[in-house]
Amino acid sequence: MALEAEDIARIDALSRALKDSVEPASVAYALQRLVPDLTLRHCDASDVLEEPFRAVGGCDLHLLDTSGHCIRVTEDPAEATGILLAAKVPA
Repeated sequence: MALEAEDIARIDALSRALKDSVEPASVAYALQRLVPDLTLRHCDASDVLEEPFRAVGGCDLHLLDTSGHCIRVTEDPAEATGILLAAKVPA
């Protein structure tokens, strides 16, 4: 299931509601509740070269296309079937 406008609005509301100090596990839990039909993957932010779709708490969010054999980062919400939660290392 592709990311829809309502899902983007929920993610945007989440990013406004959460503080930067929120732990990645809390962000993951909130995302699973807000957009339960999307695949959620985790990694360290230093493992991702692409610009994030959104930043939420201590994480960058990247859109994933999981429809093919290989998962890939995409900038197009219409192709997105998942979210990559890239945890930032605290400074």
